[in-house]
Amino acid sequence: MPREQGVRVVARNRRATHDYTIGDTWEAGLVLQGTEVKSLRAGKATLTDAFAQVDERGEVWMYNLHIPEYAFGTWRNHDVMRKRKLLLNKREIAKLSREADGPGKTIVPLQLYFKDGYAKVEIAVGTGKRDWDKRQAIRERDAKREAQRALANRVRNRKR
Repeated sequence: MPREQGVRVVARNRRATHDYTIGDTWEAGLVLQGTEVKSLRAGKATLTDAFAQVDERGEVWMYNLHIPEYAFGTWRNHDVMRKRKLLLNKREIAKLSREADGPGKTIVPLQLYFKDGYAKVEIAVGTGKRDWDKRQAIRERDAKREAQRALANRVRNRKR
């Protein structure tokens, strides 16, 4: 059976761009068990509360990544909220660790996807936003949307 080609997104973390100012991004592989892969292929995962940390041994671990139990799994089904190891090069881990070391910075997942049959996660170093930052971002987004709407109405009225 040929391996699937291309990229298929399983889950996005839209909350990350709302709560954090996103910096550099990395693509990391995931170490998964069999039933976890089957659940992901079914499109079931939640990245909302997930974060990653670099431990003292230089390994990157993802916490709070919720992959529900596989519906047709047996007693060998996986633990839903277990920590999962991320696969990165040593240089990438060193750079990630340096960037995430500052105050108010954390490693957040942006999206979980399959790339050429392998499960990958896009992670980024995020700096936490304050409440006024979030409100300002919402105001800017609303103003941009209003401008687009006004422009569309103007073009639509011109055609009549």
